[in-house]
Amino acid sequence: MAGDSKQLQLSVRVYNTLQNLGCPLVDGLYLREADSMRELLCTPSLHRMDILKWICVRICPSLKEKFSTVKSAQTEEVVKEIARFGHEMMLCKADERELIEGFATPLRQLLFLEQLLMSAQDSSEQEKPSGDEGIRHDDLLRELMSPDHLSDLVQLMNPVCNPWSAHIREHLRATHLSQAKTNRARANDSNNRSHSVLGKLGGDDLTEATRLLQSTQATLEELRKECEFLQSDPISPGASLSPCALKVAISDMAQLMTAFSQVYNTDFKGYCQRAPPVLSPNAHVFLSVHQLLHSCNMELEALQQLSETSSSLTETVRRIQTERRYWAKGEKHTLPNQLETLKNRYTAFLARHQS
Repeated sequence: MAGDSKQLQLSVRVYNTLQNLGCPLVDGLYLREADSMRELLCTPSLHRMDILKWICVRICPSLKEKFSTVKSAQTEEVVKEIARFGHEMMLCKADERELIEGFATPLRQLLFLEQLLMSAQDSSEQEKPSGDEGIRHDDLLRELMSPDHLSDLVQLMNPVCNPWSAHIREHLRATHLSQAKTNRARANDSNNRSHSVLGKLGGDDLTEATRLLQSTQATLEELRKECEFLQSDPISPGASLSPCALKVAISDMAQLMTAFSQVYNTDFKGYCQRAPPVLSPNAHVFLSVHQLLHSCNMELEALQQLSETSSSLTETVRRIQTERRYWAKGEKHTLPNQLETLKNRYTAFLARHQS
């Protein structure tokens, strides 16, 4: 019952996350029961496969072109590609086809979907504009929604009018001119600094600067070759590590470091700063006693095994002597009786031939 409760909670959480991310495949379903949500997310179907593809494309948009070349939504290529992508994200094995096709346990499928959606949420947060861009957008919206331009915006909704009024055109033109002046000033400043540096350098200094520049360029080229895996296509078979997998690994490492730092500062820091205990000078006495006790225990175990072996042999001999196992003259006899009979026959045989 506890397992079913956890599955239902995960189903509701995953379904709500899909709705919050704006997944078009759950719009219009209006599911209210947790069982229905679990059936949608854990039962093999084309709809479930489309949801998986949407999540993967949400995390890595370059997969959209890969999926668009496949006609059927549940072909071998799609299953292999999603399994490979999950393996790069360190969420499943490369050959875990049952999980992708929907034949694994519901709990395993829901955990896999939840982990994928967490990565999708991280990707969405990374795509948000920076603070400066947000401020510029807010300023522009505030300017457009001011009372001076509100009427212009109302006219802008009418397709027969001029799209931009004179006030907005003037504002945009001033913004472009200001940006162009800033860029030209930066370029001129950079050129002036370069000319001044070159003018101060002599022949030897210029040769040394050229050599240093070439060495720096060679070093940068070596670094670029070492980081080629970051520029490789994440959907190509030869990509050993995709940027998405690297981001996930870095995020996990940062979380682990943060958790360790918190636990260390709260629990272990005091213990680590304590002085080590002082050992007693009589430690060799305790070591000798421990060795003697260990030897005594070994001897006692040997005596116990010897006693058990002796008891077992005694029981075996008694069973052989008392049980009737050997046939003679149509009936079973014990071993001592058989030996006595054989001895009597041998004695009679010797007496007959000796006489």
